[in-house]
Amino acid sequence: MAQQEKARGETPEGRMAMMEAQDAEIREKLKGFKNKLLVMSGKGGVGKSTIAAYLSVGLAKKGLQVGLMDVDLHGPSIPRLLGLTGQILSAGESNKAIPLKYLPNMEVMSIETLLGDKDTATIWRGPLKIGVIKQFISDIAWSNSDYLIIDCPPGTGDEPLTIAQVIPDTKAIIVTTPQEISLADVRKSINFCHQVNMEILGLIENMSGLRCPHCGKTIDLFKTDGGIITAKKAGLKLLGSLPLEPDIVLEGDSGSMAWMDKKDLPYTKMFSEIVDNVANLSK
Repeated sequence: MAQQEKARGETPEGRMAMMEAQDAEIREKLKGFKNKLLVMSGKGGVGKSTIAAYLSVGLAKKGLQVGLMDVDLHGPSIPRLLGLTGQILSAGESNKAIPLKYLPNMEVMSIETLLGDKDTATIWRGPLKIGVIKQFISDIAWSNSDYLIIDCPPGTGDEPLTIAQVIPDTKAIIVTTPQEISLADVRKSINFCHQVNMEILGLIENMSGLRCPHCGKTIDLFKTDGGIITAKKAGLKLLGSLPLEPDIVLEGDSGSMAWMDKKDLPYTKMFSEIVDNVANLSK
């Protein structure tokens, strides 16, 4: 009886053995990802998930194999940004779940794909969230990929700390706006990365200006140059500055990526440069 309980993980020794087996499986699974990038921000509402989703698509369109893992467990938005529907299915005998396909070379995993009601609130404490993030790696039938892009909730709490501990070779991309109230939290994110020994690939400044459709002048709604100043002070690379673009807002709400084909759009031009910068820096 004791042996059966241990096999099922019902004893302290059994639970420890299961955790060790899961950790070993995670380490083995992570060998299949050449680059692991954590998209994070100190403050919510800066466009972090949008950039994580679009960066994944941009890299995939360059012919790279990409996995996109949404660990924003309380506010998942990746499936809606991409217009993805459907739920995660079991892979059969392997007992692994199959991530959703967005492109032939891009796979997506989000807690929203496991919820029947998309408006259901996930009211979870730290230990449960840590367990779910680990399962997103060990229990998903990911393909070997050039990139694992991880969309993390804002702040420096359980989720980014878990990623730092479980995926120690992850590099961070920190998203901000030019506004000082956002930059103050970015400095905390930079400090977090230093404390957990996470390399920072660079900063992305979002919402850096709105081009007036009538006169063509740029309106600095959230100040200007905050991203480049912060990057220089911290000795980091500014991967790019993205303008506010009403078309992007509309397409994000509808799950459309049509903007990527509008080559003359300032947002498209700058985002293409960011994708190139990320690809070159993470080779």
